[in-house]
Amino acid sequence: MTDKKSHQIEDVAECCRIEEKINKAEEEHAEDDGHDHDHTSKEKSTFQLFLPAIISFGLLLLAIGFDNYFTQSWFVGWVRIVWYVAAYIPVGLPVIKEAIQSIRKSDVFSEFLLMSIATIGAFAIGEYPEGVAVMLFYAIGEIFQSLAVQRAKRNIKSLLDQRPDEVTIIENNVAKTIKASTAKIGDIIQLKAGEKLGLDGELVSDKASFNTAALTGESKPDSKLKGETVLAGMINLNSVSQVKVTTAYTDSKLSKILEMVQEATSKKAPTELFIRKFAKIYTPIVVFLAIGICLVPMLFVENYVFNDWLYRALIFLVISCPCALVISIPLGYFGGIGAASKNGILFKGSNFLDVMASIQNVVMDKTGTMTEGVFKVQEVVFKSEFDQKEILQLVNAIESQSTHPVATAIHDFVGEIDSKISLKEVKEIAGHGLKASANGKELLVGNFKLMDKFSIKYDIDPSSIVYTLIAVAYDNKFVGYLTIADSIKEDAQRTIDKLKVLGIKTTMLSGDKNNVVQFVAQKLGITNAFGDLLPEDKVNKVKEIIAKNQTVAFVGDGVNDAPVVALSNVGIAMGGLGSDATIETADVVIQDDKPSKIPIAINIGKQTKKIVWQNITLAFTVKAIVLILGAGGLATMWEAVFADVGVALLAILNAVRIQRMKF
Repeated sequence: MTDKKSHQIEDVAECCRIEEKINKAEEEHAEDDGHDHDHTSKEKSTFQLFLPAIISFGLLLLAIGFDNYFTQSWFVGWVRIVWYVAAYIPVGLPVIKEAIQSIRKSDVFSEFLLMSIATIGAFAIGEYPEGVAVMLFYAIGEIFQSLAVQRAKRNIKSLLDQRPDEVTIIENNVAKTIKASTAKIGDIIQLKAGEKLGLDGELVSDKASFNTAALTGESKPDSKLKGETVLAGMINLNSVSQVKVTTAYTDSKLSKILEMVQEATSKKAPTELFIRKFAKIYTPIVVFLAIGICLVPMLFVENYVFNDWLYRALIFLVISCPCALVISIPLGYFGGIGAASKNGILFKGSNFLDVMASIQNVVMDKTGTMTEGVFKVQEVVFKSEFDQKEILQLVNAIESQSTHPVATAIHDFVGEIDSKISLKEVKEIAGHGLKASANGKELLVGNFKLMDKFSIKYDIDPSSIVYTLIAVAYDNKFVGYLTIADSIKEDAQRTIDKLKVLGIKTTMLSGDKNNVVQFVAQKLGITNAFGDLLPEDKVNKVKEIIAKNQTVAFVGDGVNDAPVVALSNVGIAMGGLGSDATIETADVVIQDDKPSKIPIAINIGKQTKKIVWQNITLAFTVKAIVLILGAGGLATMWEAVFADVGVALLAILNAVRIQRMKF
């Protein structure tokens, strides 16, 4: 399973490298081993794209008119040939150039070569209108494909333009504009109303309202108070605000999101890889079959006419062009990644779209995934022999060493940490809690498993209290406990209901005490729930499901979730509250921490896979029928054009549908 996180697909022969159009850095693809269907490294306007085809179409219409409807005495011989050549050049020359470049790169049997041979062959046997028409329709197909790619690219690259290049910092009470990349941790950024934040930071102003659409896909304003975290890409909505930089430019949450999007194209779905490999084998076979169709009948047909059989071979070549598959399939997957991005979900590769489509089990963490992860201390129950204020200060000090939401709840309840307190040998025990030495005495703060581990005797039944409990021991004596409550996310119930409709089994795994986990699971209607789990226990539970040959998506947010995220078929991380380790390990990131995005991600995977297989079925069915008709002399070049360009256009239009769907 670890290979799936680092695996890079290399040396795959490709007829079309659409991913080069979706990557932000396109400058260096001159050395690439694939082909650029835009015929340019920069996006052209729609008019510029269509101009060669318009010129060619105009000249072709006039030529057909002179041939058939308003004949001209001068439109004969070399004049007629030159006219058709002039109509051919605007659309044919770029394709011939691509074919030559492909041959130079040792990719001899490309779709460009097929189209060049077919159309030049049509000219050789005097079928000038058909030669021009085939290349014209092929060029129009390429234009529509380019427009579709540009749309997919814009959907994904909308994330890539979310961060400003410059920021305004306050230095010696003077506003100064600098490059965002040169801002240092600790700098104070001044944000005017409507400005985007360039780096992650902490709000210095008393309060501010932000549009978080760049990160979450939600345009609903998010209010922040002094001291709360704000992220790069958020837009300040109202008054001038100040933010203290807490993270370097390259380490910001948005930088990591952009990096994920950039890397997403390197991990391809098995279907996509198969089609690309298939195209490399399929295309030379088609060329040799076409040669056979042209020459072999010479040995068996009594009235063999070379031009007739050459025409059939050329039709066969046009029909056989695999561009409908090698264009529409990657485009379908990129469309899926783009649709997910618009919904605040990041897929790190098209292969994960395929896996999400076949998920049978969703296993989830509780805290921060199905619950808010915002705890509040409800009650403090300490034995009277201990000084409550002193113990709470010690608990506050040791919990400041942890990033768990419980630590924040205790800090909010107790207040500022007493600077006089000195803790030594602070150690976090995974799945248990914290241990330290305070005033020469052992301090333990965690769950009741921690008490058991250190043989601390207590006189209560933890299972009788339906709250998260934080047990405290000091100087080898049980002090008491704090009760902490977390609230269920507003869309958690909707998430479980939708997963049930999709026929997906749900399981909750948590390190929290079992009766709390069972209470939340019962309230939400989750099928299976297990509490009091260590990180290795979560791994074992997921292994049990995988051992039944069932696919698993694990959803989590904490550092402890990283191992089980890596083990599952698809690891899903909550990108807002989620730890960097979990986000880095995960295959899918939900940017706004909403569990309702889980069934949306599964639906996007299902729709993407459905569209891809629709395109494969359409292309193979139409091509197979017209190939048989063409080889038997029953199909003309016009049917061939439909089998190639027509099918490619239909497949492209079908592929871009997912970008318009609402999930």
